[in-house]
Amino acid sequence: MLDYLVVGSGLFGATFAHLAKKAGKSVMVVEKRPHVAGNCYTENVEGIDVHKYGAHIFHTSNARVWNFVNSFVPFNRYTNSPVALSRGRLFNLPFNMNTFYQLWGVKTPAEAMAKIEEQRAASGVTEPRNLEEQALSLVGRDVYEALIKEYTEKQWGRKCTELPTSVIKRLPVRFTFDNNYFNDLFQGIPVGGYTGLVKAMLEGIEVRLDMDFLKCRSELESLAKKIVYTGPIDEFFSFRLGTLEYRSLRFETELLDCTNFQGNAVVNYIDASVPYTRIIEHKHFEFGEQPKTVITREYPMTWEPGKERFYTVNDEKNSRLYQEYVALSKQLPNVIFGGRLAEYKYYDMDDVIERAMDVFSRE
Repeated sequence: MLDYLVVGSGLFGATFAHLAKKAGKSVMVVEKRPHVAGNCYTENVEGIDVHKYGAHIFHTSNARVWNFVNSFVPFNRYTNSPVALSRGRLFNLPFNMNTFYQLWGVKTPAEAMAKIEEQRAASGVTEPRNLEEQALSLVGRDVYEALIKEYTEKQWGRKCTELPTSVIKRLPVRFTFDNNYFNDLFQGIPVGGYTGLVKAMLEGIEVRLDMDFLKCRSELESLAKKIVYTGPIDEFFSFRLGTLEYRSLRFETELLDCTNFQGNAVVNYIDASVPYTRIIEHKHFEFGEQPKTVITREYPMTWEPGKERFYTVNDEKNSRLYQEYVALSKQLPNVIFGGRLAEYKYYDMDDVIERAMDVFSRE
C-alpha cells in the first residue's frame, strides 16, 4: 500500500511527489500523456528546446522556490521582453517609456504621465463596469486601442465590453525605459528545458505514462492511502454538477531553414485581422545559435471536450460551480486536489510549486 498516488506529472504533482519521497513516503505517479512535465513539457527539435504547450518563463521573488528548482538543474539568465506588432508598428511590452515614445514621441516620464492622465480624464470612467472601461480608466484610449483591445478580444473570444473588470484589474505601466516584463527578483529558463527539470524532480519515483487515472480508477485507487489529484475537478466527479469553462489554444509549429526568424522569443500580434495572438521563436529562450529555428503560432479557441484546457474562465457562473465542486471534494478526506485544473485557478509556475510545498507541509 503506497502512501501517495499522484495523478499528473506537472509541477504540482512532481513537487509533491519529490517532497513525499524525500520524507520517506512511498509514492507513485501516473500520467495520461506519453511524457512528464504537463504543459511545461519541452521537446528537443534540431537541438532547440521547443515549448510544446506554449511559452513558459520561470519568474519569482520567492527565494525558497527559486533555490528549490535550481537544486535540480541550472537556470539561464533569460529575461522576458516581448514586443507587440500593432497596425504595422512594433511596440515594447510591458507599457514603459519605450512604448510611450513609440506611441506618442514623448521623451520624459512627465510628458508620458501627462498624456495618460489627459486620456484617463477624457474617458470619464469613474466606476468601470467592464474590461474596456477598466482599461480606459487605467491607461487611456491610445494604449487601449493600439495594444489591448483587439488582442484581448482574440484571446477571450468576447468583446471587451462583455468581459469583467477582473481580467485586467491592473496593467503594468512603467515610467522607465525597462523592457523586462516581470518585476520579480529571479527569472530564467532551465538549461535544457523544463522536461529535464521535472525528470530530475521525479528521479527514483515510479512513473507510469499513458495511464488515464479516471479510466483505471478502481484499480489505481486501491494502491494508495491517499490520492493527490491534479486533473480537472469537474471531470473527477464525472461532471455531475456541470462543466467548468476554459479557453484553449491551438499550436502551429514550423521548423524553418534559417537562423533567426523574428529576433525575439515572443512577438504578440495585436490586430484582429491576424488569427493568432503571438509567435514564439523557441531558440531565443536559451540564446541558441543553431543553423535552423522553430516557431510556434498560438491560436486561441473555445475549449470543448477533447481539447487541452489552458485558461480558466473565472466569471461568476464558473466560480460558483467550482465552489460546488469544492464542497463535494471535502467529502473525500483521502483525496488531495491541487494545481490549476483541480483548483480551477490560473497559477504562475512558482505559485503552483509553492502551493504544492504548502500542501505537503500540512500533510
